[in-house]
Amino acid sequence: KGAQVSIAVGLIAALFATIIGTTLGALAGYFGGKVDDFLEWVYNVFTAIPYILLVFALAAVLKSGPLEGTLGNGIWTVVIILSVVGWTGIYRLVRAEYMKHRAREYVRAAEAIGASHMSRMFTHILPNISHVVLVQLSLHVVSFIKSEVILSFLGMGVPIDMVSWGTMLSEAQNEL
Repeated sequence: KGAQVSIAVGLIAALFATIIGTTLGALAGYFGGKVDDFLEWVYNVFTAIPYILLVFALAAVLKSGPLEGTLGNGIWTVVIILSVVGWTGIYRLVRAEYMKHRAREYVRAAEAIGASHMSRMFTHILPNISHVVLVQLSLHVVSFIKSEVILSFLGMGVPIDMVSWGTMLSEAQNEL
Protein backbone atom coordinates (compact mmCIF):
# COMPACT_ATOMS: atom_id res chain seq x y z
CA LYS A 1 0.00 0.00 0.00
CA GLY A 2 2.88 2.37 0.77
CA ALA A 3 4.43 1.67 -2.61
CA GLN A 4 1.13 2.46 -4.31
CA VAL A 5 1.01 6.02 -2.92
CA SER A 6 4.71 6.76 -3.44
CA ILE A 7 4.81 5.42 -6.99
CA ALA A 8 1.55 7.16 -7.92
CA VAL A 9 2.89 10.50 -6.67
CA GLY A 10 6.16 9.94 -8.55
CA LEU A 11 4.44 9.01 -11.82
CA ILE A 12 1.85 11.79 -11.78
CA ALA A 13 4.31 14.49 -10.73
CA ALA A 14 6.84 13.35 -13.36
CA LEU A 15 4.15 13.42 -16.04
CA PHE A 16 3.08 16.96 -15.13
CA ALA A 17 6.68 18.19 -14.86
CA THR A 18 7.43 16.64 -18.25
CA ILE A 19 4.46 18.37 -19.84
CA ILE A 20 5.46 21.73 -18.34
CA GLY A 21 9.14 21.37 -19.23
CA THR A 22 8.47 20.09 -22.75
CA THR A 23 6.00 22.85 -23.56
CA LEU A 24 8.18 25.65 -22.21
CA GLY A 25 11.32 24.18 -23.77
CA ALA A 26 9.58 23.86 -27.13
CA LEU A 27 8.44 27.49 -27.02
CA ALA A 28 11.86 28.79 -25.99
CA GLY A 29 13.85 26.65 -28.41
CA TYR A 30 11.61 27.10 -31.41
CA PHE A 31 10.83 30.81 -31.22
CA GLY A 32 14.02 32.12 -29.62
CA GLY A 33 14.34 35.88 -29.16
CA LYS A 34 12.29 37.51 -26.42
CA VAL A 35 10.32 34.34 -25.68
CA ASP A 36 13.58 32.48 -25.08
CA ASP A 37 15.00 35.33 -22.99
CA PHE A 38 11.92 35.44 -20.74
CA LEU A 39 11.76 31.66 -20.28
CA GLU A 40 15.51 31.52 -19.61
CA TRP A 41 14.99 34.14 -16.90
CA VAL A 42 12.21 32.02 -15.33
CA TYR A 43 14.45 28.95 -15.58
CA ASN A 44 17.31 30.80 -13.88
CA VAL A 45 15.02 31.93 -11.05
CA PHE A 46 13.96 28.33 -10.41
CA THR A 47 17.47 26.91 -10.59
CA ALA A 48 19.05 29.65 -8.45
CA ILE A 49 17.49 28.07 -5.37
CA PRO A 50 18.62 24.52 -4.55
CA TYR A 51 16.00 21.92 -5.49
CA ILE A 52 15.42 20.39 -2.07
CA LEU A 53 15.22 23.79 -0.33
CA LEU A 54 12.65 25.01 -2.83
CA VAL A 55 10.60 21.83 -2.33
CA PHE A 56 10.75 22.26 1.46
CA ALA A 57 9.80 25.95 1.23
CA LEU A 58 6.80 25.28 -1.01
CA ALA A 59 5.70 22.36 1.15
CA ALA A 60 5.91 24.51 4.29
CA VAL A 61 3.93 27.33 2.65
CA LEU A 62 1.23 25.05 1.27
CA LYS A 63 1.05 22.95 4.43
CA SER A 64 0.78 25.68 7.04
CA GLY A 65 0.46 28.98 5.20
CA PRO A 66 -2.50 30.99 3.97
CA LEU A 67 -3.22 28.38 1.26
CA GLU A 68 -3.61 25.57 3.78
CA GLY A 69 -7.18 24.56 2.94
CA THR A 70 -7.08 25.46 -0.75
CA LEU A 71 -5.22 22.44 -2.12
CA GLY A 72 -5.80 20.12 0.77
CA ASN A 73 -2.95 18.38 2.50
CA GLY A 74 -2.95 15.22 0.47
CA ILE A 75 -1.34 13.70 -2.55
CA TRP A 76 -2.18 16.58 -4.90
CA THR A 77 -0.24 19.09 -2.83
CA VAL A 78 2.91 16.98 -3.15
CA VAL A 79 2.26 16.41 -6.87
CA ILE A 80 1.88 20.14 -7.52
CA ILE A 81 5.01 21.00 -5.52
CA LEU A 82 7.16 18.44 -7.32
CA SER A 83 5.75 19.38 -10.74
CA VAL A 84 6.30 23.10 -10.27
CA VAL A 85 9.87 22.59 -9.08
CA GLY A 86 10.93 19.66 -11.27
CA TRP A 87 10.38 20.90 -14.83
CA THR A 88 13.73 22.65 -15.22
CA GLY A 89 15.89 19.72 -16.33
CA ILE A 90 13.50 18.67 -19.07
CA TYR A 91 13.10 22.29 -20.16
CA ARG A 92 16.84 22.69 -20.66
CA LEU A 93 17.21 19.55 -22.79
CA VAL A 94 14.07 20.12 -24.87
CA ARG A 95 15.07 23.73 -25.54
CA ALA A 96 18.47 22.62 -26.84
CA GLU A 97 16.91 19.93 -29.05
CA TYR A 98 14.40 22.38 -30.52
CA MET A 99 17.16 24.87 -31.26
CA LYS A 100 19.02 22.10 -33.09
CA HIS A 101 16.02 20.77 -35.02
CA ARG A 102 14.29 24.00 -36.04
CA ALA A 103 16.83 24.60 -38.83
CA ARG A 104 16.72 21.06 -40.24
CA GLU A 105 15.41 20.26 -43.70
CA TYR A 106 12.23 18.49 -42.65
CA VAL A 107 11.12 21.54 -40.64
CA ARG A 108 11.91 23.83 -43.57
CA ALA A 109 9.90 21.53 -45.84
CA ALA A 110 6.94 21.69 -43.44
CA GLU A 111 7.23 25.47 -43.45
CA ALA A 112 7.30 25.49 -47.26
CA ILE A 113 4.04 23.55 -47.50
CA GLY A 114 2.37 25.98 -45.08
CA ALA A 115 2.43 24.15 -41.74
CA SER A 116 1.74 26.41 -38.79
CA HIS A 117 4.23 27.03 -36.01
CA MET A 118 2.34 24.74 -33.62
CA SER A 119 2.19 22.02 -36.24
CA ARG A 120 5.92 22.24 -36.86
CA MET A 121 6.64 22.27 -33.13
CA PHE A 122 4.44 19.42 -32.00
CA THR A 123 3.82 17.33 -35.12
CA HIS A 124 7.21 17.48 -36.80
CA ILE A 125 9.87 18.24 -34.18
CA LEU A 126 8.43 16.68 -31.01
CA PRO A 127 8.31 13.08 -32.35
CA ASN A 128 11.97 13.42 -33.34
CA ILE A 129 13.04 14.42 -29.83
CA SER A 130 10.65 12.16 -27.92
CA HIS A 131 13.50 9.87 -26.89
CA VAL A 132 14.99 12.70 -24.80
CA VAL A 133 11.63 13.42 -23.19
CA LEU A 134 10.97 9.76 -22.36
CA VAL A 135 14.37 9.26 -20.76
CA GLN A 136 13.94 12.38 -18.64
CA LEU A 137 10.43 11.28 -17.66
CA SER A 138 11.72 7.95 -16.38
CA LEU A 139 14.54 9.62 -14.44
CA HIS A 140 12.12 12.10 -12.88
CA VAL A 141 9.84 9.32 -11.64
CA VAL A 142 12.65 7.95 -9.48
CA SER A 143 13.67 11.40 -8.27
CA PHE A 144 10.10 12.37 -7.38
CA ILE A 145 9.50 9.12 -5.49
CA LYS A 146 12.56 9.91 -3.37
CA SER A 147 11.36 13.48 -2.84
CA GLU A 148 7.90 12.29 -1.77
CA VAL A 149 9.43 9.84 0.69
CA ILE A 150 11.62 12.57 2.19
CA LEU A 151 8.71 15.02 2.46
CA SER A 152 6.40 12.43 4.02
CA PHE A 153 9.11 11.28 6.43
CA LEU A 154 9.52 14.86 7.64
CA GLY A 155 5.76 15.35 7.95
CA MET A 156 5.50 17.78 5.03
CA GLY A 157 4.19 15.34 2.42
CA VAL A 158 1.12 13.15 2.39
CA PRO A 159 -0.94 13.10 5.60
CA ILE A 160 0.28 10.88 8.43
CA ASP A 161 -2.88 8.75 8.25
CA MET A 162 -2.13 7.91 4.59
CA VAL A 163 0.23 5.00 4.06
CA SER A 164 3.37 5.96 2.15
CA TRP A 165 6.97 4.85 2.27
CA GLY A 166 7.85 8.11 4.00
CA THR A 167 5.11 7.84 6.64
CA MET A 168 6.01 4.18 7.22
CA LEU A 169 9.63 5.15 7.85
CA SER A 170 8.53 7.94 10.15
CA GLU A 171 6.38 5.59 12.21
CA ALA A 172 9.10 2.94 12.30
CA GLN A 173 11.64 5.47 13.59
CA ASN A 174 9.96 5.55 16.99
CA GLU A 175 10.29 1.78 17.37
CA LEU A 176 13.97 1.83 16.47
